[in-house]
Amino acid sequence: MSPETVTPPLADPVKPQAPAPSRSRAQAARRRRVIVVVARVLLLVGVLGLWEALSRAQVIDPFNFSMPSEIWDQITSWVLHGTALGSLGEQIWYTLYEALLGWVIGVVAGVVLGIALGRVAFLADLFGPYIKVLNSIPRIVLAPIFLIWFGLGPASKVASAVVLVFFPVFFNAFQGAREVNRDLVANARILGATDRQVTLQVVIPSATSWIFTSLHVSFGFALIGAIVGEYIGATRGIGLLVAQSQGTLNSAGVYAAMVILAVVALLAEGLLTFAERRVFRWKSSSSGH
Repeated sequence: MSPETVTPPLADPVKPQAPAPSRSRAQAARRRRVIVVVARVLLLVGVLGLWEALSRAQVIDPFNFSMPSEIWDQITSWVLHGTALGSLGEQIWYTLYEALLGWVIGVVAGVVLGIALGRVAFLADLFGPYIKVLNSIPRIVLAPIFLIWFGLGPASKVASAVVLVFFPVFFNAFQGAREVNRDLVANARILGATDRQVTLQVVIPSATSWIFTSLHVSFGFALIGAIVGEYIGATRGIGLLVAQSQGTLNSAGVYAAMVILAVVALLAEGLLTFAERRVFRWKSSSSGH
């Protein structure tokens, strides 16, 4: 009788696992993110609770400082019943439209001029003194002038947003163009790249991180420009809500408008951060090697 051939059992496939140090670092990073979020929530709850308690105890004047519960009631009233100017959504969109339009114009102008002056020394020498003079002018004081020029419509608010956005974007784009690795530019020229190709394929990609840094700050400036313009004179918008609330000594309305603006700014910051991570995915992948 021939001996039976015994087939060894097939081993279960083993899934590749990440190295232990990598897993521990990832777990530590997740724990830290959770701790930071919890700490932020606790800090916010603590500040609001202390504010509410001090106002109710008359330690601080509730007429001037209001209290979180009254601010929440004001926001709820605006959401459910609208404002004296119309629906709350209409006021938010009006301000956001002015800020967005001014932000886009200011960013485009700042990037184009910043790259141009950073690349062409003659243009930098020609326009440099004038840009420094304009940058030294307090931009907020220009809002009344824009109101005289463009009236109560959105154009004056857009102009205020543009002048606030332009300068930080311009100087970052200018510095980014100046900080481009000279070896990259020289190698591109050796390969036969024209000035236009060097600018589009070397300078602008290298300056992108500088430009994105200014975008985070500049959108807040655009909101400030729109709000200040509306506060001085407008027919709609969150800034006009602030002015009306101040005129009627409604401190809860002033704080409520500030809360709404903070939420809008945080949402815009989140969108910019998401876009930046999508653009600079190569940074995280290259740093991991």
